[in-house]
Amino acid sequence: EPHASAVPCGRACARAPSALASRLPWEPQSTTAPEGAAVSQYQGQSMELPDPVRQRLGNFSRTVFSDSSRTGPEYNEGPDNEMVSSLALQMSLYFNTYFFPLWWVSSIMMLQMKYSILPDYYKFIVVTVIILITLIEAIRLYLGYMGNLQEKVPELAGFWLLSLLLQLPLILFLLFNEGLTNLPLEKAVHIIFTIFLTFQVVSAFLTLRKMVNQLATRFHLQDFDRLSVSRGDMRRVRSCIEEI
Repeated sequence: EPHASAVPCGRACARAPSALASRLPWEPQSTTAPEGAAVSQYQGQSMELPDPVRQRLGNFSRTVFSDSSRTGPEYNEGPDNEMVSSLALQMSLYFNTYFFPLWWVSSIMMLQMKYSILPDYYKFIVVTVIILITLIEAIRLYLGYMGNLQEKVPELAGFWLLSLLLQLPLILFLLFNEGLTNLPLEKAVHIIFTIFLTFQVVSAFLTLRKMVNQLATRFHLQDFDRLSVSRGDMRRVRSCIEEI
């Protein structure tokens, strides 16, 4: 009879690690994954930021955007079901995507019209700034879409940093530098671009704060679930030992 009671108990003990693994989705499920699955997983992550960059941006986000006044997770918020993506930020990114080609064409046309009257050093500076803005904008919009739609903190933090530290100062330089002799169309498109960037910096900051706090709450809840499962496993193992 003791052997008969030990069999279901042993099965319960054997099922405990699998139940624990199912409750921890952030941990790797298996170390011996098939080669095809590994290749598909690599292809799915090929367009993401490199791991060192993601780690640095994640640490930066937790330092800057976390709410230090929170003493613990708020369980009534429902963090697993709440969407933290910003609709206003996404609409701004959508219209920004269509506005940027108009800004680029207008800037090139105005530069061609006034190129002969600009000093040589301003010619070099303006061409360099337009090239930098074009390259930064492509990366910035991609990170904004990825970070906001898929709720990825490192990508959205990179979008916020590019907008605040690079793109906005470059546009303000083109807008307020009197030596560039801006034409009316240039001023108009620069002002619109500045409004886009200012709104995106503010909305991305608020979205990042909300996203980081939600992830912190989710981490605490998962840690609590893991401790609860571990205690249940210890009780089950203890009961198995007593029955044996």
